[in-house]
Amino acid sequence: MARLPSASFGPLNQGLQVGQNYGSINTEFHLPPERPETPPPPFATIPFSRDPDFVNRGNILDQIGQRCSEPAARVALVGLGGVGKSQLAIEYAHRIAAGQPDTWVFWVHAGTQARVEEGFRAIADAVKLPGRNQRKANIPQLVYSWLSNERNSRWIMILDSADDRDVFCGPTSGDGPTSGDACNGRPFATYLPQSRNGSVIITTRNKDLAFRLTGRRQNMIEVGPMVQTDALTLLEKKLGSLPDTDVAADLVQALELVPLAVSQAAAYIQARAPLSSPEKYLAEFREGERKRSRLLEHDAGDLRREGGASNAILTTWQISFDHIRSQRRSAADLLSLMSFFDRQGIPLWVLRPSRIANDAMRVKGLDEAGDGESDDSSSATDGDTSDGTDDDIDGEFEDDVAMLRDYCLIVADEAGDQFEMHGLVQLSTRKWLEACGQLETFKQQYIERMAASFPTGEYENWATCRSLFAHVQVALDYRPSEDTVETWAALLHNGGWYAWSQGRYDVAQQMLGKAKKACEKRLGKENVATLASTSMFALVLSDRGRWEEAEKLLVQVIETSKAKLGVDHPDTLLSKGNLASTFLKQGRWEEAEKLLVLVMETFKTKLGVDHPDTLTSMGNLASAYLNQGQWDEAKKLFIPVMERSKTNLVSVA
Repeated sequence: MARLPSASFGPLNQGLQVGQNYGSINTEFHLPPERPETPPPPFATIPFSRDPDFVNRGNILDQIGQRCSEPAARVALVGLGGVGKSQLAIEYAHRIAAGQPDTWVFWVHAGTQARVEEGFRAIADAVKLPGRNQRKANIPQLVYSWLSNERNSRWIMILDSADDRDVFCGPTSGDGPTSGDACNGRPFATYLPQSRNGSVIITTRNKDLAFRLTGRRQNMIEVGPMVQTDALTLLEKKLGSLPDTDVAADLVQALELVPLAVSQAAAYIQARAPLSSPEKYLAEFREGERKRSRLLEHDAGDLRREGGASNAILTTWQISFDHIRSQRRSAADLLSLMSFFDRQGIPLWVLRPSRIANDAMRVKGLDEAGDGESDDSSSATDGDTSDGTDDDIDGEFEDDVAMLRDYCLIVADEAGDQFEMHGLVQLSTRKWLEACGQLETFKQQYIERMAASFPTGEYENWATCRSLFAHVQVALDYRPSEDTVETWAALLHNGGWYAWSQGRYDVAQQMLGKAKKACEKRLGKENVATLASTSMFALVLSDRGRWEEAEKLLVQVIETSKAKLGVDHPDTLLSKGNLASTFLKQGRWEEAEKLLVLVMETFKTKLGVDHPDTLTSMGNLASAYLNQGQWDEAKKLFIPVMERSKTNLVSVA
């Protein structure tokens, strides 16, 4: 018989060492049953202290209270990041904790599934749920069952920063820190009970998710920027007394009354006092886009924002941009394009893509990701599985618009054919594009889209020009790429033409001056486009009383047109007519009359007596006769001009 070896473990510990064991070892340990725990009285689990600088925002807190007084209430605070949704929820939670000590107040960070799981675990620990420490305990189900039991105390749950639909409506991963494999993939939304003794408050940037979690549009409270009086109150609470209320009002307006931007500006001013002040901050803010970006990227931290959340307003919004881009690339592309327009009155018809536009974008590769990765099939211009019809394209576009509206990044007018954006959101989008290496791509798209949409400044186009002119004005400050400089110059030429026709000579001079300079540099002084912009620029100078400069430029244009196009070319004749107009403004009647007669007779010969250019030249000559008191001569011209204009349905300048 084999001898079993033995081992001694010391005088206090003795035992037998097994030499060989052919049986299985049971690894299932049976823990002793949990010792019953006494449920604690209700208390609040609010992770943030009460804000001493809180500003009551009208009746929003009253609206929350009214909705939460109803059985099984659900209410969502919806709005842009930084407008104060979480701050309102924090204040309401503290008021409930102070005024209703018999009510549980649970706070759940809802940015990711892992954070939601942590929040449910915290609730289970707070109320001391039996079975929560079992290895395979389904914590969400345990919490759901406890919250659904109306014999338990009243409760309010705040789901803060619930921005991602997949967190609540997608299947749970089953590998989080609390759920183990016991959630069975059920969406977290199914673990939010509809119990008469409880209410759920959600803060979110996502209207679609708010609707899914609350079930009714009436349960959504849209939170926008502050009114000016509230913004001034917030600034005063942050900085103390405001010596110059006019400067303070201008500052909060420049910050578009966004609470986080106001708080951020106040923190910046305080950090640099006494070298900084509201006046100095405002002056720096107005210096230009680069300076505004630097100021708005300042992050001083905030005790009432979640640890990972930035206090910089630009960074706060860019979180939304990243999420939209990951979910629906075409919606992020639309937002990127819109960021280059004037912030108000962005027309739907200019934004709506056509099949041609989409094909051109594919050919040019303008929709490729900056990181070189291909887009997913959710993009309207990448991985398109549709048959490519206009209806498919329009449907994709409408889905893009809906997503941007759901995230409160754009607002539609009542008719739904124009949009508005916050200027700071546009700035944040452009900074985001710059960081992604996509700024020039979308600037180019904007210039091309506007140049194709904005017509010449002729009378019949004035209605269209009027609706788009603000968007041309912003293009003045955009430096075009080498590929788009001609398109940009053409856009400014047409914009300057319209501005001149409306008597807005300052902006007309700026637009036409830049168009002229760009054409000269890119195409040369003798190019037809350069001559057109130079001639129009000279007309603006003439109307501003700078006759010598205007005459010099027009003479140059005429001589170049003669050499390049010919003496009788319509463009040459029009330039002569413009020079005659300059002579008329100076009272140089004879010189003007001589030119106008030459222009009129040549147009008659070349184009015919009924041509619009001929009629225009006749009208100009008639005006010259009137200015000299030559009534009969003027009458002989005006009557046929009027008759032929009626017949041909043309307008004569």
